[in-house]
Amino acid sequence: MIERRGLGAFAVGTGVGSLGGLIGLGGSEFRLPFLIGLFRFAALEAVILNKAASLVVVAAALPFRAATVPLASVAAQWPIILNLLAGSLLGAWFGAGWATRLRSETLHKVIAALLILIAIVLVFGHDPGAAGLQLVTGAALIVAGIIAGFAIGVVASLLGVAGGELLVPTLVLLFGADIKLAGSLSLAVSLPTMLVGFTRYSRDQSFSVIGRNKAFLLAMAVGSIVGAYIGGQLLGLVPEQILLPLLAAILVISAYRIWRHE
Repeated sequence: MIERRGLGAFAVGTGVGSLGGLIGLGGSEFRLPFLIGLFRFAALEAVILNKAASLVVVAAALPFRAATVPLASVAAQWPIILNLLAGSLLGAWFGAGWATRLRSETLHKVIAALLILIAIVLVFGHDPGAAGLQLVTGAALIVAGIIAGFAIGVVASLLGVAGGELLVPTLVLLFGADIKLAGSLSLAVSLPTMLVGFTRYSRDQSFSVIGRNKAFLLAMAVGSIVGAYIGGQLLGLVPEQILLPLLAAILVISAYRIWRHE
């Protein structure tokens, strides 16, 4: 039974990690429904495990994408990264605090609603043709970046995710970044944001779920690294016109199942 559970964790980690490396996301939105529905973890425990696995995927996906998007190109955009981090770090801390105070049933409903939101953003917010167009500039851009970062940080902590589904369209539409560069920039912003949320969760008793499920988490983390590598190699080969609507449909189905989960 334990071996079967470990193999299941590895398989889910590989599949979700592939999505993360392919789109420049943590892929956590797709992992969370498995943790709740398939592996039967309580909502907050699933969020915490999801956060831990997501940290592995994000850390691995950035260098794996370097062949397509050089790390030097990512580092050159440090003003954008700092602008978003100014809001996302604070949002991650507050979001994790709110999650620990919500009843499990309420957290299920919040998770389902946020998955629907992300599905909508995946379909309507990832427009490659929008690159190079900035909605605001100057001081207004800085303020908008901080506000957007805060909101993304809150959502990322509530779901235990990297927040790439929201970061990528923000980087494209708000800062005019190229879609592939935006994918790598989102990972650079996600990593410190997730660490802050993870630190806040460590103060809650539910954090002990990591200690009780070390083997499970290790299997999922290893699978996630393998998947992130596969996704990074496939970057640019799968048309977004096909991929994003398919992923959005999966999220909608997952949201429905989590909403009804008992």
